[in-house]
Amino acid sequence: MSYKSVVYKKSVFVLGSILLVVFGSSAFRLSRLPLSQTFPDSLAADTVFVYDSLSEKEKRFPEFAVAGLDVAEGLEATLFASEPTLSNPTSIDVDHRGRVWVCDAYNYRPTIHGDAKTRSKQDRLTGDRILILEDTDGDGKSDLTKVFYQGPELDAPLGICVIGNRVIVSQSPYVWLFTDDDGDDKADRKEIIFRGVSGARHDQGIHSFVFGPDGKFYFNFGGEGKQLLDARGRGFYDKFDQPINFHNYRKGMVFRCDQDFKNLEVLGDNFRNGLEVAVDSYGTVWQSDHDEDGNESVRINYVMENGNFGYTDEMTGTTWRVNRTNLEEDIARRHWHQNDPGVVPDVLHTGSGAPAGMAIYEGQLLPRKYWDQIIHADAGPNVVRAYPIENDGAGYKANMLEMVKGTRDTWFRPSDVCVAPDGSLIVSDWYDPGEGEIGITDLNRGRIYRIAPPKVPYRAPKYDLTSPQEATDALQNPNLATRYLAWNALVKMSFKAEPPLGELLHRYNANPRLRARALWVLNNIEGVSNRHLENSFRNINPNLRITALRAVRQRNADPTEYIKLLTTDRDPQVRRECALAIYRNHTYEALDVWLQLVEQYEGNDRWYLEALGIGGYKQWDRLFRAWLTKVGDPLKTPANRDIVWRARTKYTIPYLAKLAADPEVPLKDRLRYFRAFDFNPTGYDKSTALLGLTQKKVPDHVEVSKLALYHLGKDFIQDSYWGKIALVKLLDETYGTQNYIELVARYEPVFENERLFKLATDRPDTDIGRDAGRQLLRQAPNAYIWNKLETSNDEKQLALLASIRAVGSQNSLTILASAAAGTSLPHAVRLRAARYLGGSWEGEEFVLKLLKENRLHGEIKAAAIDGISHAYRKEIREEADRYLDFSRGGGVGSKVLE
Repeated sequence: MSYKSVVYKKSVFVLGSILLVVFGSSAFRLSRLPLSQTFPDSLAADTVFVYDSLSEKEKRFPEFAVAGLDVAEGLEATLFASEPTLSNPTSIDVDHRGRVWVCDAYNYRPTIHGDAKTRSKQDRLTGDRILILEDTDGDGKSDLTKVFYQGPELDAPLGICVIGNRVIVSQSPYVWLFTDDDGDDKADRKEIIFRGVSGARHDQGIHSFVFGPDGKFYFNFGGEGKQLLDARGRGFYDKFDQPINFHNYRKGMVFRCDQDFKNLEVLGDNFRNGLEVAVDSYGTVWQSDHDEDGNESVRINYVMENGNFGYTDEMTGTTWRVNRTNLEEDIARRHWHQNDPGVVPDVLHTGSGAPAGMAIYEGQLLPRKYWDQIIHADAGPNVVRAYPIENDGAGYKANMLEMVKGTRDTWFRPSDVCVAPDGSLIVSDWYDPGEGEIGITDLNRGRIYRIAPPKVPYRAPKYDLTSPQEATDALQNPNLATRYLAWNALVKMSFKAEPPLGELLHRYNANPRLRARALWVLNNIEGVSNRHLENSFRNINPNLRITALRAVRQRNADPTEYIKLLTTDRDPQVRRECALAIYRNHTYEALDVWLQLVEQYEGNDRWYLEALGIGGYKQWDRLFRAWLTKVGDPLKTPANRDIVWRARTKYTIPYLAKLAADPEVPLKDRLRYFRAFDFNPTGYDKSTALLGLTQKKVPDHVEVSKLALYHLGKDFIQDSYWGKIALVKLLDETYGTQNYIELVARYEPVFENERLFKLATDRPDTDIGRDAGRQLLRQAPNAYIWNKLETSNDEKQLALLASIRAVGSQNSLTILASAAAGTSLPHAVRLRAARYLGGSWEGEEFVLKLLKENRLHGEIKAAAIDGISHAYRKEIREEADRYLDFSRGGGVGSKVLE
């Protein structure tokens, strides 16, 4: 990445060889330079700025803010606003006039970060603020600040969306709507539009709303959100007239609703914590998702409608850390269950970070490489990035393009990014040495930057929204607040708006994204939309065909006739959209659509496969049987085998079993089929098929049988006669091997205690013997262990104690200590038990504790000290030496210890 040099205009004086830069009445020595090098040839004397020579305190001053940033070539950063005007901006929006609205969240996470006490006590008690920052002279810097609202109910808000004279503020457990009735930039009314969201004062609560091209609002909450109720505390019904039951969803979710906040839809679930969604002009929804800190698994998602995004196990709800069959090799994929059937793929993994606000840049002021791209603020690596998107089969892939980075000033923590009406970017920065949920230490700072080409004034265009043509022009603006006003004005105009909108839609050389916006508006004008929609289904641009299908779906209860127009489309992304469109559509026409779509699946396209899976939701039985009738052999091609793997029906089970046992395929490549059993209905067919795998005479019979038992589950093995028979048979085959130990550890069959005892005492100095002793301690009662110690001969007693010496559990240490201190065992065995006490890390510390408490005496004490005399930790050895006693015979090293 190439960056332009950052310079800063200030008064400069040279005193001898010392360069001074003066800000107001303060002078800072920036560097001591030879006179010949004081001013670079390419720069004027009043633009020299040597940031690195400042003290750490001076670097934090707002006047040096831009100098700490690297800005990509063709762009310039200017400081729009900073402390003390604002602090800790968690979210921003830019209205149609170019004014920046800020969630000034001074109270963010106070239980963690404490009260910085810099603001007045009155300010702290009266809650957080919504600020309006305005640049009145076009120099790219705010010179007018207004407090739109401050109140005690505003307590660390995380989202703001400006829609005309109304403002949506997101803050768990509520979403607020503030209205300015008289135009004085003060809120006159406030009301709750959603309530009941968990995650108050938590990063994983509810986040910003954004306006979509379809005239709807899109928003999300993180894994702490858990539910959403309307203003009166009631639940919602989906478009199928079924209650939205949040227990059926997992973790973070993405939503869509009408402008009156009704007709709520769930667009996707099982995210960890997406901070903000972004919607492009085609209606495609994008989001970043925060991983669990430290796992370098931050991701960018295309929110495929009704998709599961894999943060937790779909069937059990367990985390990604729980072991599972067909585990992904790298943590970034493992974190999101990417190998599981039914999980939508990730577009991009960006590594470590604290992902925050996101926008789609559909303007043209910035250099061309940023046009139509996702722009993302990531506070963790101190960067604002673009993610150039490319088609990847039926989905997408992307790479990273840095725009602004806090290379020198790592306090730069971008929290949000918005597109202004002139096409520039506005970036908020909570400016802090730490990031994320627990890292923030300075709540009193905050900055806003404008990112644009150099020397471009900040001017918001003005439109007459009573004019159909000017309203259509406003619809093409890159700023969402401007488009909101234009969209509603055009829909209100009805037929009068059709000529300019139709001209834009059908202008073949126009930007297809602008054409899509026109189509969305026309779709909402009764009586004029059909002709334009039908033409769009035949448009040469696949994204416009996708937009047409999405638009039809929002208007028609059963859009199957329209879907059928595109089921043989040459573009896989269009066909993907057809599959998504038949979600929960149980008509015969939908069955025909799905069969046509699956026939065109060629394999190696996970996006397409998951779209087929979403289209098959709760109708897999009929779809799969119909597909079998058409294809005959469902295992003939890799594409067919993918369908078997992804399907959710009992009719796949015999085919999964055949694939799982195929000796011609490496076991590693068959693990996916074992995992697929977990996602199919539990019942006789499934258990019979898995039990049958344990009978297969294949070269890797033991591994196949282990996997089959694992997927039958521990409860089944313990409760089923045939499950026990299969387990016993495999235990017999594997006795004395690590496979045997793994099987006993998983199922804990008490009938194996005797064989565990034999293995532990026959081979106490091997890994297998020690593992057997460890497992015996876990599953056998203490009475069993003591019975073996008291009734066995000396050799067996010593061997059993040796097998548990390295366990280090409380139980093992208690047994060893009791054996050493008691009188029921032979003297030599007691001494050996004392020595074995220090055979583990925990045991070493336990021996020292007993010594300090003077609970060891005589030969037993000497044996215990001898047991830790060669400890790895020097401090253990030195501490033990303090308790050596050579005043009497029989000390450490004498024959009595043997």
